[in-house]
Amino acid sequence: MQQSAAAPLGADIIQDIAEIGAIAAVPRILETVAHITGSRFAAVARVTDSHWVACATYDTLGFGLGVGGQLVLESTICNEIRQAPQPVIFGHASEHPHYASHHTPRLYGLESYVSVPIFRPDGSFFGTLCAIDSAPARFDEAQVVRSLELFAELIGNYLHTEQRLQQAVADLSAANETAVLRDQFIAVLGHDLRSPLQAASMATEMLELEPHTERGGMLLTRVRDSITRIDGLVEDVLDFARGRLGGGIPVALTYDANVAAQLMQVVHEVAGATGRNDIIATIAVDAPLLCDANRLSQLLANLLTNAAVHGAADQPITLDIQTDANGLVLQVHNGGVIAPDKLGKLFTPFSREAGDQPRPGLGLGLYIAAEIAKAHNGTLSVESDAARGTRFVFAMPAIPLALAG
Repeated sequence: MQQSAAAPLGADIIQDIAEIGAIAAVPRILETVAHITGSRFAAVARVTDSHWVACATYDTLGFGLGVGGQLVLESTICNEIRQAPQPVIFGHASEHPHYASHHTPRLYGLESYVSVPIFRPDGSFFGTLCAIDSAPARFDEAQVVRSLELFAELIGNYLHTEQRLQQAVADLSAANETAVLRDQFIAVLGHDLRSPLQAASMATEMLELEPHTERGGMLLTRVRDSITRIDGLVEDVLDFARGRLGGGIPVALTYDANVAAQLMQVVHEVAGATGRNDIIATIAVDAPLLCDANRLSQLLANLLTNAAVHGAADQPITLDIQTDANGLVLQVHNGGVIAPDKLGKLFTPFSREAGDQPRPGLGLGLYIAAEIAKAHNGTLSVESDAARGTRFVFAMPAIPLALAG
């Protein structure tokens, strides 16, 4: 037997050998191939433009080639099959008109030989399924080829399945690692940002109890307002991190009978914070709503604040909220106009362009609103033109009670 000089195998071939070794059916297939052909040696070979490598073998002939064993590529018929992928079969080489003078049977002392190509499902050539013996064999060549081609197809499909399984395992492992890192990142981020804020808030409260001048009181108020604003920014950053790192913004769904009052309170708060006393609100929520009322309030606050800051100052902001058996529809309209080239990017984080006017905040409000809508199995959309102004529409379907847990 003319083995190659133990040429080092690349990582890809080593992986191919491992993939064949992971297919539990291969040993039984080789045993069956040996039985069908009457051969005492059968193998699955990885055949490339530089290597012939045994990935699995069945050997009662004493051929002496085990898993990982190599033959000189040019000495094999498998190399010819690689170049022209067609089965090769003969039962008595020394009497065959072509293979009687072929170098492979003479080199290895073969009389019977069967080899069929193995293809991956994508059509690429993998190698061969072959069987050999030093004794002549009598078999129905067409039947044997059909049988071996079926086994070769099974092996090719197994390779595909094994690759997909390994990829799925790798993806699951990566997803689990990402989930752990995400949770750790958010926890650390929340702790490290909130701790100094809490310390500053407590110090401000203590200072407010101390005697201070009128100017000192004004400065403390500014500090308190700044702390409140920073706390809001921290919440936005945490929500952004949850959304972008794959966890989504969490919601706690409960039946809430006080949603209308809570949403109206948001209207008053935004009006006070932005100085927009022209918010016209119609809120018709007459029955308990299955939702996260705090998150809906956050969504509404972001939409109203966006309308107050970016909408036309000389036209009122209108809010309309209606519910029915199909769910909830919330609409916020303002007289401003959004450029068509910006509409598609409104719900992406940090979507402000360099030329935009400086605004307070991080530019995350609409992104977070869209994530809250998604968490409620709803949608957030926008339409804008010069004739009708800008309208944001949040539509939330009636959520089955089973999802409330």
